[in-house]
Amino acid sequence: MDFKSDMQARIQEIEAALQTYIPKQEAFPPVIFEAMGYSLFAGGKRLRPMMVLAACEAVGGKKEMAMPFACALEMIHTYSLIHDDLPAMDNDDYRRGRLTSHKVYGEDMAILAGDGLLHHAMETMAQACYENPCKETTGAMLAIAKGAGIHGMLTGQVVDVYFEGKPIDKETLDFIHIHKTAAMIRGALEAGARVGGASEEVVEKFGLAGEKIGVAFQILDDILDVTSTMEELGKPIHSDEKNEKTTYVTLYGIEESRKIAAKLSDEAVAIWKELGESCDFLQTLTNYLLQRTY
Repeated sequence: MDFKSDMQARIQEIEAALQTYIPKQEAFPPVIFEAMGYSLFAGGKRLRPMMVLAACEAVGGKKEMAMPFACALEMIHTYSLIHDDLPAMDNDDYRRGRLTSHKVYGEDMAILAGDGLLHHAMETMAQACYENPCKETTGAMLAIAKGAGIHGMLTGQVVDVYFEGKPIDKETLDFIHIHKTAAMIRGALEAGARVGGASEEVVEKFGLAGEKIGVAFQILDDILDVTSTMEELGKPIHSDEKNEKTTYVTLYGIEESRKIAAKLSDEAVAIWKELGESCDFLQTLTNYLLQRTY
């Protein structure tokens, strides 16, 4: 199977699993279940859950153990996108080629849909830990919660919002990228490695690779915001300029930014090579992400 076919098969597997973990619509109030599903099943690359599963398999674990954590992480990621798009944040009308949650359901229900996905993600992980209480499951939950919370994505978002319209230096920009984007990717790989039973040394290597991938991913996002089209991205372009955000592109230009992203990607690939053939999919995925156009 070629890489793209393999990746598509993994996406379909995750999609099917998400359908089983998302709460079923109840008689009242149906709107919250509809709004949660609207954003969760709007498409997307499913990269973070894919990384959870791939990391688990790479260390010899069973993907069945990792699946609830993979799906929970995608719920958390989706909640963050719903909130990112809100008028008080990036104020975007489109995401993945269709209207954002607040444009369809209103700002109040979009906030609640994001809250619903976040809390159900925690419930999903807690249930997995309750059914199989061990350091592997609790370690996976901790890695994801840390990546998403005050030590990760949330703090990155706070600093990003705080410095909107203000000049920042490279150190502050790196802080934002490491926390807002890379922390969740690091959490995904660490969670997969932990639930797969990896040693602390190996978990740390997975986490370091995830941080490098995450920063490179965000730099490429910054580049695509300038060079791509709305049709390709499925969301408005030049949003960083609209929100007066400093990015790698504004600091270094497009070509130098590409070189920095490529260097980080190469460093992550070196870690996968060091860990051996079991990380071949993650190595190919890392290279693929650097070439993406959306």
